[in-house]
Amino acid sequence: MTTEVDHLVIAADSLEQGSAWCERTLGAKPVAGGRHALMGTHNLLLQLSSTAFERVYLEIIAIDPDAPAPGRPRWFGLDERPAGEPTLVQVVARSRMLDMHRFGLVHKGVDPGDPVALSRGDLRWQMLLRPDGQMPAGLPMLIQWGEHHPADTLPASGCALTGVTLHGVAQTHATVLRLKGVKLEPLAPPGWSVRLQCPLGDVDLCSTTLT
Repeated sequence: MTTEVDHLVIAADSLEQGSAWCERTLGAKPVAGGRHALMGTHNLLLQLSSTAFERVYLEIIAIDPDAPAPGRPRWFGLDERPAGEPTLVQVVARSRMLDMHRFGLVHKGVDPGDPVALSRGDLRWQMLLRPDGQMPAGLPMLIQWGEHHPADTLPASGCALTGVTLHGVAQTHATVLRLKGVKLEPLAPPGWSVRLQCPLGDVDLCSTTLT
């Protein structure tokens, strides 16, 4: 019943801005991802897998200016996000038993949303999504992949995820998820902080709630 860090989500005003930020901040260039028709967004990806965190990547996401309005709030609060520098907005955790983790959170009084089937190219996955596109209480959004995973085909980037801390989460919720390798700081405002080992040295990122 453990979950694992799957990917870090960086919100940007545009993919061009996000790519420039990645090269300037991490010393690595992300590669093209694709489009999410359900949400009207598109992304870039960067390999982050390490011995501590396997099959992990960085996602730079932005509103797709060429996509029609999705008719629902976009995920990760992109609709309300003020223009500015790219920021860490969420960590997505990987589950092998999404329904059971959903039931566990609901039993503890948290609404993580309903499973939604999504796809991009040959990638297939289910993700728990609420109508507001967010996850309550600073918890990770939960995903379960099909046969393929993005990190398996991403080129080496020279960057690796070496540390993840979840701040301000209730112990009962953390117990349901049992996040592998993640340090918990319950007595703090909700949010995330991560450490990356990159060509430009160690880089620390934190979510906007902690800045």
